[in-house]
Amino acid sequence: MSTITTPANFTELGLISPLLERLTQMEYQQPTPIQAQAIPSVLAGRDLIAGANTGSGKTATFALPLLQQIFEQEKKSSDKGNFVSGLILVPTRELAKQVADSIKSYATHLNGAVKTVAVFGGVSINTQMLALRGGTDILVATPGRLLDLISSNAIKLDRVETLILDEADRMLSLGFTEELAELLALMPQKKQTLLFSATFPEQVQALTQELLNDPVEIQVQSADTSTLVQRVFTVNKGQKTALLAQMIKQHQWRQALIFVNAKKSCNHLADKLSKRGITAEVFHGDKGQGARNRVLDAFKAGEIEVLIATDIAARGLDIEKLPVVINFDLPRSPSDYMHRIGRSGRAGEVGLALSLIDHEDYHHFKIIEKKNKIRLEREEVEGFEVAEVIPDAYLDAGKPMAKPEGSGKKHRKKSVSQQTDIWLKNL
Repeated sequence: MSTITTPANFTELGLISPLLERLTQMEYQQPTPIQAQAIPSVLAGRDLIAGANTGSGKTATFALPLLQQIFEQEKKSSDKGNFVSGLILVPTRELAKQVADSIKSYATHLNGAVKTVAVFGGVSINTQMLALRGGTDILVATPGRLLDLISSNAIKLDRVETLILDEADRMLSLGFTEELAELLALMPQKKQTLLFSATFPEQVQALTQELLNDPVEIQVQSADTSTLVQRVFTVNKGQKTALLAQMIKQHQWRQALIFVNAKKSCNHLADKLSKRGITAEVFHGDKGQGARNRVLDAFKAGEIEVLIATDIAARGLDIEKLPVVINFDLPRSPSDYMHRIGRSGRAGEVGLALSLIDHEDYHHFKIIEKKNKIRLEREEVEGFEVAEVIPDAYLDAGKPMAKPEGSGKKHRKKSVSQQTDIWLKNL
C-alpha cells in the first residue's frame, strides 16, 4: 500500500492551468490524501485500485486527470462517429447525474473542448440518443441503460481508452456481473482501468485481478481523524419509531437522512412519523426519476428536513453538510453500512451516524462491526430502556438471543435469518 503524502497544493500534482483555475474558484484548498496519491498515477496512465472513505474526494480524483488526458489529446477531424473515450460506470441513476455534473463543473475553463454525457434509466432514451450524436468524450452510465443504447447503435465502446468503475464493489458484485461482462466484451482489451470504492470485499478483490494490468493499489482510511461520530442505541421491539420521533424533535436536526430496507417501509415510517407531527418525504425505486430528482434536490437545498430512503441513496450521493444519518433498519450487507453513514461527515465536516437496534438486530450489528473493524458502545435513551425479559415472540424455539455486550443482563441468542432474495429488488 502507498504511504499517505499530501502535497501542499494541486499544482504539485501536475494538473493543467484551466483545471487549477477552476479548483481555485471552487475553493479547493489542498488535495485530499486519495487525490494526492492517485492523480499522478492516473495521469501516468497506470491502472488503479483506490479505496478511501466516503466523502474523501474520489470523484475529483478520477475526473480531473481524465479531463486533462482527453483535453491534451490531438483530435483528428476524421474521427467522427458515435464513440466514447472515457467511460465511467456507476450503480445508480442519481450517482450518474451527480458525477456528470461534477465533471462538467471541473471542465468549466476547458472552453467546451470535452463533451460529457450522462445516461441512465427512468427517463426518455430518445433524449439520450440525441445527446450522443457524434459521440462523446466522457460517458457516465448505468450498465442497463448503456446496453440499451448500444443495442440501438447510439454508442460504441470499441475506442474506450479509460474505464472507471465508481462504487466498484457494487459494480463487481451480484446484480451487475452479467451486464458488466457484456460491456467489457465490447471494449478494447488494452485500456486504462480505474476502480474506486469505499470498500473492497474479498470476493471483489479476486475479480479485480482479471480486469487490471499491474495496478497501483492505494488504500486511504482516515478513521483516526474522521469527523463522523458513530453511535448505536438499543431499543425494545416496537419502540423504534417513538424513539426516532423523540430524537428528531429533541435535537431539531435541520436535515436527517433515515435508511430503511424496503420501499413499503419508507411510506409506512413516513405515515407513522406524520402521526407524531413530523413531516417526512420518501426516496425509493418506485418513484419516477423526475420525482426522485425533485425530492433529492429539495433535500440538498434544505427544503426537506427528514428524508426516508432505501439504499439507492447510500451510494455516492454528496449532500453538503448533512448533520445526521440514521439506520432505522440495519443494512443487509456490512459494506453498505459504511456507504450509508458516509453520507454525513463528508469532506471534513462534522457528522453523526446513528443506528437503532432491537433484540433481533443484535447479532447482525456485531457482524457489521466485525466486517468493518469497528466496535461501538451500546447506549440507551431514558424512557426507552431495553426490557430485561425478551418476549417469546422474538425467540426461535430453543435458540438463544444475545443481549448487547456490556449490558449486564442475561438473554438468549438468536442468529439472523439468511437473506435469500436479491436486496436490489426491494430498493
